[in-house]
Amino acid sequence: MINIAGVISIILFYVLILAVGIWAGRKKPPGNDSEEEVMLAGRSIGLFVGIFTMTATWVGGGYINGTAEAIYTSGLVWCQAPFGYALSLVFGGIFFANPMRRQGYITMLDPLQDSFGSRMGGLLFLPALCGEVFWAAGILAALGATLAVIIDMDQRTSVIFSACVAVFYTLFGGLYSVAYTDVIQLFCIFIGLWMCIPFAWANPHVKPLSSMEVDWIGKVDSDYYWFYIDYGLLLIFGGIPWQVYFQRVLSSKTAGRAQVLSYVAAIGCIFMAIPPVLIGAIAKGTAWNETDYHGDLTPDGELTSAQTSMILPLVLQHLTPEFVSFFGLGAVSAAVMSSADSSVLSASSMFARNVYKLIFRQNASEMEIIWVMRVSILIVGFLATVMALTIPSIYGLWSMCSDLVYVILFPQLLMVVHFKKYCNTYGSLAAYIVALLVRMSGGEKMLGLPPLIHYPMWDPKEEVQLFPFRTMAMVLSLFTLAFISWLSVFLFNSGYLSPESDYFNCVVNIPEDIRRVDEPSEAGEQMSVLGGVPGRLYGAASTLVGPDEKSGRINPALEPDDDDLDDPNDGPTPLFGSSSAPPPVQPYGKQTAF
Repeated sequence: MINIAGVISIILFYVLILAVGIWAGRKKPPGNDSEEEVMLAGRSIGLFVGIFTMTATWVGGGYINGTAEAIYTSGLVWCQAPFGYALSLVFGGIFFANPMRRQGYITMLDPLQDSFGSRMGGLLFLPALCGEVFWAAGILAALGATLAVIIDMDQRTSVIFSACVAVFYTLFGGLYSVAYTDVIQLFCIFIGLWMCIPFAWANPHVKPLSSMEVDWIGKVDSDYYWFYIDYGLLLIFGGIPWQVYFQRVLSSKTAGRAQVLSYVAAIGCIFMAIPPVLIGAIAKGTAWNETDYHGDLTPDGELTSAQTSMILPLVLQHLTPEFVSFFGLGAVSAAVMSSADSSVLSASSMFARNVYKLIFRQNASEMEIIWVMRVSILIVGFLATVMALTIPSIYGLWSMCSDLVYVILFPQLLMVVHFKKYCNTYGSLAAYIVALLVRMSGGEKMLGLPPLIHYPMWDPKEEVQLFPFRTMAMVLSLFTLAFISWLSVFLFNSGYLSPESDYFNCVVNIPEDIRRVDEPSEAGEQMSVLGGVPGRLYGAASTLVGPDEKSGRINPALEPDDDDLDDPNDGPTPLFGSSSAPPPVQPYGKQTAF
């Protein structure tokens, strides 16, 4: 029988989230439908909203449910996500937020396409896209399963309804709606959970957490040390190259503020993990066979593995008074629903800009791109909903994609942001292939993919690779990117390979119809002379190309960041720094292509 009170509670909170999303969408200036306005809220996110939306990068439905589940099943020491994602925000702020924001990029893939070309950027788009879509699908699937158990609502109905609400206000307001609903999302989680904790803790069926009978701390066996380190590094560095993070970074008013928001959000991640940690510990100390819970239990009176993913809503429902669970379940369910919006917007933004515009329609108007993005929001929302309803191992798919983001995207993003002159398209493609092969060779138990290689410390009983092969794949990818880039330059410059063999046009075979402009025009405008088409650059970028670029050059669709443009009163800015003379030709990647 449907729990009417629970349905009313969820509807009320859904209406609250929807109303805030629509109201926030109206903050967009009328008639201003530029890419920056819709995808990055005009780079005008303030400090207060910025802190909340940056924290909500990771603090959402999967975060709170997963944290509570990890405490119950494995203990606090195995609950790595809060600390791993917090450190990812810290390292992202230190090494990536400032240079990415100063260059005025619009998506995370822009610097990759800047260095490796549009087509290679499109290839790198695939793991990023899959990660975002599967994450949104995983959130919707978990939400549907939770509502099906808690209020007896049909799972399909709850998933479709939740997806429609999130997609609607994202379609309406872009990042404005996502950012402002993030504020409500975190308030709902914080207030809803803290309101329930005292009642659940005081429940007579809950043993004292200090009791020796309740092991909610856990331990790491010596055999699992390297496995533990591997997953920790995956969370820390694999948590950086996500568009959901960089859309917040790039929407900040300044580069300095983007860094500050990253550091404050890291503290927020730890702080917001406290309620689900306590709820997981309370669940661990609960004698479930003595409560009004009538589901499956183990002989020891504990929840089965099929139920542990719903630890948090089960505690709210069975260990708190009805009026408390009414508020808590509604708040948490609405927050979970709201946390799917940023992934939908991220995937759509990358497709509209980095695939449609930079590969297929470089001269597309702003309005055309916005409409492509809106259609993409509908398609991504539809795909996530279908996957949530039809794929039983959706978290297995997301786990694999998050691994690919770590082993493929992190090394490439690190190189193009900090060591751009030491990499080119040949190295990028080789590193992509190496990382993919090494990661797939380890298998994926949740997807039923058998390992092709049993690395050292293989556990045949649990069928787990205890060797840190994910981190090995990332390091091999990083080495391959640098080495193959150097090797390609050496082979071409030494004459071992003819210029005609430079298929990607990024080392020596530079098209003759593209030349650099040594002197700026009277208006200080930087021009590319290919049929008189003006070249458009990011801030301090010093490379000009024509629209037929393949790899290793900036695409004319890429736009400058107004924050980094010199003061017009300073006069024309030379193309190459402070000197009007061109710099010596660099040996790697796009620096050779003008």
